[in-house]
Amino acid sequence: MSSLEDVLNDAGTGVADHLRNLPTGPNAYPGVPPEFTNWREEQWAWQHTCVLFNQSFHMAELLVEGPDALKLLSRLGVNSFARFPVDTAKQFVPCTPDGYVIGDVILFHLAENTFNLVGRIPALNWVTFHAETGGFDVTVTLDERSAARPDPFDRVHYRYQIQGPHAAQVIEKATGAPAPELKFFHMTSMTIAGRRVRALRHGMAGQPGYELWGPWAEGEAVHAALVEAGAEYGMRLVGGRTYSSNTLESGWIPSPLPAIYTGEALKSYRQWLPATSYEANASIGGSFVSADVEDYYLTPWDLGYGHIVKFDHDFVGREALEKLAEQEHRVKVTLALDTAAFLRAMATQLEHGDPAKWFEFPSAVYAMHPYDQVLVDGEPAGLSTWIGYSWNERTMLTLAMVDPAHAAPGTEVTLVWGEPGGGSRKLTVEPHAQIEVTGVVSPVPYSEVARRAYADGGWRRAG
Repeated sequence: MSSLEDVLNDAGTGVADHLRNLPTGPNAYPGVPPEFTNWREEQWAWQHTCVLFNQSFHMAELLVEGPDALKLLSRLGVNSFARFPVDTAKQFVPCTPDGYVIGDVILFHLAENTFNLVGRIPALNWVTFHAETGGFDVTVTLDERSAARPDPFDRVHYRYQIQGPHAAQVIEKATGAPAPELKFFHMTSMTIAGRRVRALRHGMAGQPGYELWGPWAEGEAVHAALVEAGAEYGMRLVGGRTYSSNTLESGWIPSPLPAIYTGEALKSYRQWLPATSYEANASIGGSFVSADVEDYYLTPWDLGYGHIVKFDHDFVGREALEKLAEQEHRVKVTLALDTAAFLRAMATQLEHGDPAKWFEFPSAVYAMHPYDQVLVDGEPAGLSTWIGYSWNERTMLTLAMVDPAHAAPGTEVTLVWGEPGGGSRKLTVEPHAQIEVTGVVSPVPYSEVARRAYADGGWRRAG
């Protein structure tokens, strides 16, 4: 069977150029309609009433069981495992031996020697590889995102998020009992529609909420009960079009390129990954261009994870991260694009000639891994990695990482939007002209509600 290493060897061009010219578009969210009402109302609801996300079709899961399960995860995660009791969860961030991020997921401690990792597939592939090749006494079971399955309903779990100011009232209505008072990232069980449901307490965009899951066969009944309970509280279902835009307000960068395409130490991993893997189809897009794929690699500090890197255990990448910890780091920020400058870019769509690259709404991301150049006074100052529109804030926002000298809120920057030369071989990219759009550095998360809430208890990814 052909491997990722074979694909890269056969590419002919450099690795970075190969990834930039892959035709793969942005990550899709299968299994749910693009919109249930409209994306503006769905965005508004997560800040003002309540929303129900259906993550059942796109959140991959990896069950890790056995006597060495914690040993394996501790060996791969940069975060501390000194205190990680059953019925708690944490952000799990694995890195390469050189200290670059492979991905991040949520790690659930379900029972003794039983863990579940939930999120995007690169981190799960990395754990699976080490489980199979590292001599650990564990078994792993992958529940893949349904887009990659012949039968889209061949799932182990349903997975929902209920989020917003009225989330607790909806839970109380659905369960007939007070909403559980849990600390952030703690778990419990509840009964909905006569079914036992596992629940994680979390927050997203600064609003209270719960992540709910259980056996797939029971998901329809639980979903129907939640919809019924939420009716009187103005709860809205969130479609695939709206889903990924939530991260613009919450500040989670969802799509770092897995830093696994170079280095002899990772050759065996690239040989293990099939040519059909996520990593082999991980397109790069945007105005930032380098011939060296390692310029697209990100550190935990780039993504705002520096505070969770703990050197209280031995893990892959520790030596490199100890050296990186002493260096200056880029700072994760939100960029708020200037409305007038953005409208000028949009106006080119109404003119003959090459327009600016199309801004899709609410998420303008058009490749799996977006990288746009950020300038200050015409000089490189950072990278933008996610872009879209917030109806709640009435602003085009990007999630970015900038040099410390330019990280102060209010700093004026320029976002370079569009591909060099007006496009590439990507099927999702139309001919266009590159354009510069001004903006200002802003806090992350951008939402004032989110900033207050996260200061008191943490944060949560969109998925």
